[in-house]
Amino acid sequence: MKQRLDAYFELSHLGSSVRVEVLAGLTTFLTMAYIIVVNPLILGDAGVPLDGALFATVMVAALSSIAMGLYANLPIALAPGMGLNAYFAYTLVLGQGLAWETALAAVFVSGLVFIVLSLPGVNLREKIVRAVPPGVRIGVAAGIGLFLALIGMVNAGVIVASPATVVAFGGFNPSFVLFFLGLVLAALFLIKRIPGALVLSILAVSLLALVFQTLGWVADTVFVPETMFAAPSLNAFLRLDLVAVMSVGLIAPIFALLFTDMFDSISTFVGVSKVAGLVDAEGHPKNAGKALLIDGISTAMSGLFGSSPGTAYIESAAGVEQGGRSGLTAVVAGLLFLPFMFLAPLLGFIPAVATAPVLVLVGLFMMSVLKDVDWSDYEVVVPAFVAMIAIPFTYSITEGIVFGFLAHVVIRVLVGKWSQISATLWVIFALSIAMLLL
Repeated sequence: MKQRLDAYFELSHLGSSVRVEVLAGLTTFLTMAYIIVVNPLILGDAGVPLDGALFATVMVAALSSIAMGLYANLPIALAPGMGLNAYFAYTLVLGQGLAWETALAAVFVSGLVFIVLSLPGVNLREKIVRAVPPGVRIGVAAGIGLFLALIGMVNAGVIVASPATVVAFGGFNPSFVLFFLGLVLAALFLIKRIPGALVLSILAVSLLALVFQTLGWVADTVFVPETMFAAPSLNAFLRLDLVAVMSVGLIAPIFALLFTDMFDSISTFVGVSKVAGLVDAEGHPKNAGKALLIDGISTAMSGLFGSSPGTAYIESAAGVEQGGRSGLTAVVAGLLFLPFMFLAPLLGFIPAVATAPVLVLVGLFMMSVLKDVDWSDYEVVVPAFVAMIAIPFTYSITEGIVFGFLAHVVIRVLVGKWSQISATLWVIFALSIAMLLL
């Protein structure tokens, strides 16, 4: 068996082994396992049944990661993306009033578009991404990070609405104490590089919340399940409304899903491949075409199973640091997700205040892209900053993307750099204006 795995995944050629790849897969899984809890709870805010959302999350993560490993032979795992799930729940459903079934159809259609753009011989997806200004790409990623942090603090009651100041501090109370302890614990686990740091912090705060609830310090938010295991639920499977999605008004959501997922996946492929040394002579990720195709399939699959879009996870870098160099790492990570489809009853045990610190820290991870910005180059930083602040302030990822594109193109025109605006970017500019009008 070891010889077959070595031959299929080219382990000897890559300087790895089955043992190293298995440990790397376990490491990758532990760093991203928080999505099993966080994604269903976010989708639950949009009305998606919790047990169905958990099954969808597990299946998308497992099948997508396994497919990435087997087809592209890259140590990159996939799962429903943070930021994309926030867009699904808080912008499309709660913000724009779409039914969650319609939003799932938008996810599925955007996945089909991804697949077409990523097909061998077409490969338009990479061309589109290369046409997107780096500043806008960075600004959108950082803006989504701020958006997730805002959502986390709102969910925990740390930030509340205020007629006088728009938002305000929710006050020093037991919920704030739980949130702060969760944030500090998660940070400590990360500093100590403890595997599964975010998952451990969620469990720790959930137990503390149960203690607080028993003492009467907080309202009933923790529900101890009668059983730990249950059969997988198909409550969200194939619930997408394809008839409703065939509307002009849904062009904008599909467009936003397309570009947000593009930025996320390309950045991850480039970053992880660079760390792993899996790049060609020109510095481009190896097997990028195959990887992008799997990413598109993951998004389409998400709409079918009942989740927000699947995408490549930057947490895969943890497995690479452990020595993972082949697709066997991704396969192992994917397989480890499968048993969790039977743990839906445990979701009732996890209160929002336990996942809120994780949202804040994921926001921190996404903000790290700002280190690549030259803050003295105002042609770059102004569009980046506009995109970054527009997302949390408008409570919409779509507006942030649109404002960033508009700012970049208009500034380039005003400074006389017409020639630097590609035909693809002009098309994106026109679509951005159309999105605002729609």
